[in-house]
Amino acid sequence: METETKLTAGDAELTLQPEHGCRIASLKVGGTELLRQGEKFGAFLMVPWCGRTENGVFRNGGVTHRLPVDAPPHAIHGTGRHSAWHEAAPATETTAAFYYDLADPWPYPGRVTHTVELAPHSVKLSLSVEARGDSFPAQAGWHPWWLRNLGQGGQDVELAFSAEWQEERGDNHLPNGNRIDPKPGPWDDCFGMPDGVDVTLNWPGEMTVRVTSAAEWVVVYTEQPEAVCVEPQSGPPNGLNTQPRLVTPIDPLEISTTWSWDKVG
Repeated sequence: METETKLTAGDAELTLQPEHGCRIASLKVGGTELLRQGEKFGAFLMVPWCGRTENGVFRNGGVTHRLPVDAPPHAIHGTGRHSAWHEAAPATETTAAFYYDLADPWPYPGRVTHTVELAPHSVKLSLSVEARGDSFPAQAGWHPWWLRNLGQGGQDVELAFSAEWQEERGDNHLPNGNRIDPKPGPWDDCFGMPDGVDVTLNWPGEMTVRVTSAAEWVVVYTEQPEAVCVEPQSGPPNGLNTQPRLVTPIDPLEISTTWSWDKVG
């Protein structure tokens, strides 16, 4: 039986599955589930890269590395979601922290820590990636599957955000280097928000959720009937190659996001 960690604050309940990638399996507010349920869903962590890495290949200086191709022809969403995480500090009723150590197929030693802080009307999530040896490029972020419909007879969710640009996608499903004016959905696209990610999900008459982060990148995915994804992340898809953020022993990668909510009516 897989171990779960449950946090509660007010009428909010959050369930983590540390042995299953430290995935957030459930987020309920007033008994209403907000995340799509299922082994691949909830909200999983993207680390040490986000989205697709082109052809499963990235370079660190003059060294080329190959990653497992699990979204042919690309490698997708990192290794953290497939790893068992370990308790970094004793959980309380409202907080938890877990870590896993980077290992094969990732070629560099390091440690990733995920901290969760639940409050009655919000949850703050933080990720840090530390190098334990040579420096390496890395990314981190979250991939929540928000229910399109809360299943209580209400309307489907409506998304509201203002992005400065949209990364144009090439035929290989990756940003091609062109920044374009944001287009209407449906999306499986990366957007730039230099002042920080700020996206509102509104289930009319039921609930609003606001996703914020100091990070300037967000992928929005709305091509599935059951759920929509709003993914704050530290860089764009294929960013290991196009916008590498070097993690060094004295300069970890740190990113956080806050999801805040209000029940309507």
